[in-house]
Amino acid sequence: MPAQEGHTPPLVSFLAGGVAGGVEALATFPMEFAKTRVQLRTQSGGSSSRNPFVVVARVFRNEGVRAMYKGCSTLVVGSIAKDGVRFLSFDAIKKAFADPDTGAMSPVRNLLAGMCTGVVASTFAVTPTERIKTALIDDARHAKRFRSSLHAVRVIYQEHGIVGMYHGYAGTTLKQAGATAFRMGTYNILKDLEQSHDIEQNTAINFANGAIAGIITTYATQPFDTIKTRSQSAKGATTMDAFRSILADDGVKGLWRGTTMRLGRTVFSGGILFTVYEQVAATLNPVLK
Repeated sequence: MPAQEGHTPPLVSFLAGGVAGGVEALATFPMEFAKTRVQLRTQSGGSSSRNPFVVVARVFRNEGVRAMYKGCSTLVVGSIAKDGVRFLSFDAIKKAFADPDTGAMSPVRNLLAGMCTGVVASTFAVTPTERIKTALIDDARHAKRFRSSLHAVRVIYQEHGIVGMYHGYAGTTLKQAGATAFRMGTYNILKDLEQSHDIEQNTAINFANGAIAGIITTYATQPFDTIKTRSQSAKGATTMDAFRSILADDGVKGLWRGTTMRLGRTVFSGGILFTVYEQVAATLNPVLK
């Protein structure tokens, strides 16, 4: 959990994190859709338009508004699981990294706890759901084989087995370890600093802290996100194949494709995620303590 006073029960951390993740994913999905489309390859082998707004306009014009929400349900379900697991495991992992004498968390300890939390979240929730979401968005551009999220799961499992659900695991885990370290770590560092200066915590402060954490997270982890997206296309690819294809298409700068839309999403998602978490946790704490 974010560094709030008192002890938050594990069930509250899990439920509040899950609700916050679901709300955040639903609110910001169009930006996630645009970012993913920008990062994927076209049938000719190159990348699509670099301008996410052009991509959205083209999809809306050619495929309709429903196409812009392809994979949304998968992302929402995945975010509920991911953030439930992330906030729950961050609470537990923080205890292992806390100073044994004072219980305090230094900035480095916060970042390390966040990194370990990202690995846990990637393994148990993020990689499979991101694989399905990305495959659905990619498939909608060309083959249109997948009728729904469940159908995509069945097809990928039949063709590739359980390993197919973990295409892009290395890239996803690197991204999640980095993203969670920077997002959770930065948020906690900011909150600890504010509390040490007697700055009252409220919705505006929570949102601002989350947004700042989102900006830092985006620029620090964007290459991992781009590699992950290429790995998890409808056909699937190894992490190294995805990395090589990005360099072949756009050079090193291609690793930062989709930054504009991801930045827009993470600023809002960081603000929404932590604000909703704090509100839900405050509501559930008196009931479930």
